[in-house]
Amino acid sequence: MPNRVFCRRSIDAEVFASRVVALAIAGLALAGARPAHAAGGTGTLSVSANSEASASPIGAADRVVAALQDPVLRELVRDSLERNPALATSIAVARASLHQSPQAQALPDPVVGVTGYLSSPETRVGPQRLMATLSQRLPWSGKRSLRQQAAAHQSEALVSAVSARRLDLVTEVRRLSLEIAYLDAYRKVVETDRETLIHYEQLARARYASGVGIEQSVIKIQAEITKDDNRLLDIATRRATFVAALNALRDRPQESPVPEIALPRGTRQSPPLAAVRARALEARPELDAATAGIARADTLVELARKDYKPDVTVGATYGLVTGRTDLGPGIMPPPDGGRDIFGLSVSLNLPIKRGRLDAGLEEATERRLAAVEHRRDVTASVDRAVGELVERLRLSGEQVELFERVLLIQAEQSLRSAESGYAAGNLNSLDLLDAERVLLEVRTGIERARADHAIALARLEGAIGAPLDEDDSEGASS
Repeated sequence: MPNRVFCRRSIDAEVFASRVVALAIAGLALAGARPAHAAGGTGTLSVSANSEASASPIGAADRVVAALQDPVLRELVRDSLERNPALATSIAVARASLHQSPQAQALPDPVVGVTGYLSSPETRVGPQRLMATLSQRLPWSGKRSLRQQAAAHQSEALVSAVSARRLDLVTEVRRLSLEIAYLDAYRKVVETDRETLIHYEQLARARYASGVGIEQSVIKIQAEITKDDNRLLDIATRRATFVAALNALRDRPQESPVPEIALPRGTRQSPPLAAVRARALEARPELDAATAGIARADTLVELARKDYKPDVTVGATYGLVTGRTDLGPGIMPPPDGGRDIFGLSVSLNLPIKRGRLDAGLEEATERRLAAVEHRRDVTASVDRAVGELVERLRLSGEQVELFERVLLIQAEQSLRSAESGYAAGNLNSLDLLDAERVLLEVRTGIERARADHAIALARLEGAIGAPLDEDDSEGASS
């Protein structure tokens, strides 16, 4: 009799072990189950340093870069896009967000429990030795898909934010490069002026030595030469600041040289404001990010409404029961003695905390309102920037034309007249110096106006999110 009891317990233990394994396998399968479309929830989104996630084949920044006519400037911009650490950080964050969608849609982990009884409860069919349970919480219909959609919209917003950062980076690199180009042009103007002043000083010295000129003319010219020396030092200092800022965007050592860039010649005609505004509202990635934010807020409002619905928890129970050993001699055991126990359970959570649920719905509604207002703010910001830059492009173009067509001609004629009068002895060195000072100011003003016009064009294309005219080069004349 003891041997038969031992064998029966061994058989029961093996059966229990096999059933526990079966329950564990079923739990793993249930945990891994998800709708087929979940895996591809955000698979179509991608982002990298050299390209943007967009419905179009290339992004806004890529179109602007491709339209740059100066190959040196184009390479500087591309180098910055590849190496900029802030952009790399945004890209990493956007890529990480692409993995939120599968997590949001997955079921909660199933719960497996095993209870061993130190004092087994007696039943009619025998003592109960062990109890194993498996349960799975199932969110109310639609909750998981809404969480997945919210995560997907968040990813879209972050990817659009990367596109916006790339566009801002392109604009800033162009601005810094053009400031450096202006300083290089300004340096050449000052160096030319300094050489001219040295020549004038020699003439003044010769006249003074011959008793015709005065010493004050020589001293005045020498003072102007010293001012040019100071201008060159100031140019070098300012250039070093811009080079350091540009190298920081390129993630290059501060002492890395920046190749020389020529300021664009000519001017670009200012386009109609209405057409530019329409293009900006269509192409700016900040608006795409704001739109994705509204879609996410709408999804979260629907999810907050779903929170009023209960979640369902389903479970299975298995109990190991061994045969009775307390029967006396001659007493027949019950026919179902030692039969194991199986059970199924269904439970619901009760969403009765209405204060918490109402507050959650109110919060989601207010966040949606904030998302709508944010898009309005972005739209107004784009509209304001476009309007300002269109006008600035027009005015700076007119200033360039005024310098080139009027002021430069007048200044050169004035200097030639002063040189003729000086050679004839009708004018002194101070009159010649005054004419040269006017020409220096005009030449400096021309380079500054050209730089301002090119920077206004770069900023306007950044505000539009596309080249001003994709069929023309950046330096085309109006």
